[in-house]
Amino acid sequence: MLLTISTTHQPATDLGYLLYKHPAKVQTLEISQGNIHIFYPEATEQKTTIALLLDIDPIGLVRNSKGPSGEGFALEHYVNDRPYVASSFMSVAIAKAFSTAMNGTCKDRPELVDEKLPLEVGISVLPARGGETFLRRLFEPLGYEVSLKAHELDSSFLEWGMSRYFTVNLKARLRLRDVLSHLYVLIPVLDNDKHYWIGEHEVEKLLEKGEGWLKTHPEQEQITRRYLKNLGALTRQAFAVLLPDEEITGEEQEELPEEVIEKRKTLHEQRLIVTLEQLLKSGAKRVLDLGCGEGKLLRLLLKEKQFEQILGMDVSYRSLEIAKDKLHLDRLPTKQQERIKLIQGSLLYKDKRLSGYDAAAIVEVIEHLDASRLTAFEKTVFAFARPQTVIITTPNIEYNRKYETLAAGTFRHSDHRFEWSRAEFKTWASNIASQYHYQVEFLPVGPEDAEVGTPSQMGVFTIN
Repeated sequence: MLLTISTTHQPATDLGYLLYKHPAKVQTLEISQGNIHIFYPEATEQKTTIALLLDIDPIGLVRNSKGPSGEGFALEHYVNDRPYVASSFMSVAIAKAFSTAMNGTCKDRPELVDEKLPLEVGISVLPARGGETFLRRLFEPLGYEVSLKAHELDSSFLEWGMSRYFTVNLKARLRLRDVLSHLYVLIPVLDNDKHYWIGEHEVEKLLEKGEGWLKTHPEQEQITRRYLKNLGALTRQAFAVLLPDEEITGEEQEELPEEVIEKRKTLHEQRLIVTLEQLLKSGAKRVLDLGCGEGKLLRLLLKEKQFEQILGMDVSYRSLEIAKDKLHLDRLPTKQQERIKLIQGSLLYKDKRLSGYDAAAIVEVIEHLDASRLTAFEKTVFAFARPQTVIITTPNIEYNRKYETLAAGTFRHSDHRFEWSRAEFKTWASNIASQYHYQVEFLPVGPEDAEVGTPSQMGVFTIN
């Protein structure tokens, strides 16, 4: 992957002094994952560009067990994008190659350290979990002019749609040390597969590199949570410094970012309560929680004797581990342990483990699926699993205007692939009911506004 930094500051060759890299030399540094090559494609007084080329050794990643730490398929260590994208490896490379500049030291041109320079950054390519919208929400508040080129999944199969990869160009007049700190923190925030262990030292790094800008960034909470991989104890530790005047409970700290953006802990509880009420009303004894996440609904289900068998499924193995821990499954009485089961799986594929249940709850899940894959989801739930009752909730995009901190035209969460109006949800749900011989009832969830409705909307499907 390639990172370039250019300036038209006069003389532009001052960039070499700031970065402690001579324009006439090519330098190679070693890291455990490969090699860093540093060179200047151009170096004139009018414009100077330095390039950092990170050459990752894919075989070395596997041998050293330093491959991606994501939640993908079994061969992910062997088949992945790590050698080709800017990720946490790039942050390590920036810190190693430009450590002196990041620390604000320049022996020969000390006056340049605090001078705001016209800088242009190019990144090829950057995986953006959350897409263009979230990428812009990270960089634009820091003063960058952001230009992006999105890449297709496969240029030979355009119907597959766009990938999550972008070639990114950033322009700003900032101190070089600040630009390097922004890149160091925000590149891993955009990509969840960090190759290193996340511990307390990462909190220290985040606070150090984020000094002077992170406290005032509108996406401060998302940045903190993603950088620390949503680890509750570490995010609490970071928030204690970043938000000293905020009263934040432990449970709120461990909510997913989308629930923080909406300020919707109460709303999320309302969703779960309404869902629980509908499940109880259905008379179901065997219940599915599809996309169960960290098990908040499962905890409520376990308290109700009506539910004799409870199955929670999620695509994220890590979320299931958190759910297992929060539910204290290992310490439950034997009869309670026999009532509940957690499995890893996808809602896009037929799964015989989902058969034979009376009801299924799918709370704030469908908006995380690509629209092109909704048909597969529909078949999995309504044709193959086919419970008597299906409860689905999803955001109401009309209500977004009520959130003052949410920019117009953006979704509530960076991982949402779509958000529907009430009419769009009713059209989709009605078509599903007709096709698979269900009937559907629509219910509001959350505080209701006369004009835009409620923040969430619910469809309760029952077999005719």
